Amino acid sequence: MITPRVCRAFVLLGLLGLLAACASPKPERFHSLLPAQRTAASQGAANPIYIDVTPVRVPAQVDHAQWVVRQADDSLLLLEQERWAASLADELRAALVDGLVARWSALDVRSIALLAPTIWGVRVDVQRFESVPGREARLEAAWSLSSSERGGATLVCRNALIEGVDQPGVPALAAAHRRAVARLADEIGRRLQQLRSGQVPAC
Repeated sequence: MITPRVCRAFVLLGLLGLLAACASPKPERFHSLLPAQRTAASQGAANPIYIDVTPVRVPAQVDHAQWVVRQADDSLLLLEQERWAASLADELRAALVDGLVARWSALDVRSIALLAPTIWGVRVDVQRFESVPGREARLEAAWSLSSSERGGATLVCRNALIEGVDQPGVPALAAAHRRAVARLADEIGRRLQQLRSGQVPAC
């Protein structure tokens, strides 16, 4: 026979189980700025542009493993369970290199074992990297290009890129940031091609 004391013990165990389940943390989700299909560098590309993308600088406010989002009251919220697959600086550099390789016949000299005739240095300083859930992803960066040749061309530019976000949640924000970084890579690639052909591009 089940006594009242036994019943109370079962109820208590059940409540403890529920509390434990509620206390279990949500699984961490990792996001990347790289596209789903990462571009492989092709050493067989005709007349490639050899690039050296230096480590990207990012604002201290967002230089965390976790995502930092701007709320409606303009405060910043760190999302403990939403994280970058690598550091934000590394994600940005990898995505920029990927975009330059994919669309502008570039080769990253840090990933190939050969001597390049002329190397174009690419420096990117991200000044704003903002994520507003359900509204926008903003990327503002100053960047420069310089040739390794003595007296070679140099260029300094700045871009402010905004991608709209029409869905809630971090995955939609991540997709918007991927689009913004791809646009920045295209801006850099376009100017690289112009400089290499002897033009003086305007920023």
